[in-house]
Amino acid sequence: MIAIVSDNASESVSARSTSRSGLVLAISAYAIWGVFPAYFLTLRPAGAFEVVGWRVLFALVFCAIILTVTRTWRRLGVVARRPRSLLTMGVAGILIFVNWSVYLYGVLSGHVVESALGYFINPIVTVFLGVVVLHERLRKLQWAAVGISVVAVIVIAVGYGAVPWIALVLAASFGLYGLVKKRVGANVDAVSGLTLETAWVSPLAIVALVYIANTSGLVFGTAGALNTLAIAGAGVMTAVPLLLFAAAASRLPLSHIGFIQYMTPILQFVYGVFILHEPMPPERLAGFALVWLALAFLSYDAVSAGRRSRRLTMEPAP
Repeated sequence: MIAIVSDNASESVSARSTSRSGLVLAISAYAIWGVFPAYFLTLRPAGAFEVVGWRVLFALVFCAIILTVTRTWRRLGVVARRPRSLLTMGVAGILIFVNWSVYLYGVLSGHVVESALGYFINPIVTVFLGVVVLHERLRKLQWAAVGISVVAVIVIAVGYGAVPWIALVLAASFGLYGLVKKRVGANVDAVSGLTLETAWVSPLAIVALVYIANTSGLVFGTAGALNTLAIAGAGVMTAVPLLLFAAAASRLPLSHIGFIQYMTPILQFVYGVFILHEPMPPERLAGFALVWLALAFLSYDAVSAGRRSRRLTMEPAP
């Protein structure tokens, strides 16, 4: 009896420790993503397409180093020999290349707040894609969240006098990227996945860099040692939060990660409004308020659904 109690106690302590470490890892990942605008603004005068080109290539180099240090090239080879997984990673690579390019354009052109809006909208886009692509059925609160977010985009577009295309492309590309990664599931680990994604789009990165070199000229290596190191470090900054996130996902319930993900756009929004002093007219604030209301509906629905699921699991079988 004492042994059983002792075993249960040790399992409980182990579970709490795993959950705590998962929480730290998740917060670390989303905090790094949250400070991306501050980091990428230090890369000026390099333009968005030059930065994304170097980001792809240096991320690929960093992944190769990790594979070498951890001796996991064989695992990558197993994934690469599966045509379906290999092609899926190619699609994921193109989507993340689009996402990175538009995000860097948004940040470096003074649209940090609109970029943050894209990641606020992303969970709603993910829900919508579940309906359109996976034919999932939405609950009432989920439909309400989607409807409110559509109204929010219209309000912001009217206030802008233009469609907030940066936010919409970011939300759509990252939502589709998540959908593609979900199709792959646990068959591809984080490092192998990022390696293949960056390998697929590295020719695009090289073409972009060659074009820039022959037109306006490359900034890399010409704007001082700190700028050069910062551009090279973009590869590390890309890979590290993804690896932290992968480790957190294996330790935390998806519902917990769903709440922590709001940390990234909140940090970016605060940075854009209070540090960069981007304009926040009433109509733009109203649009953001509607997005936050939609997210509140979505979050409440997720919590309620989780509680119902736990109750059904705990009920004894008839």
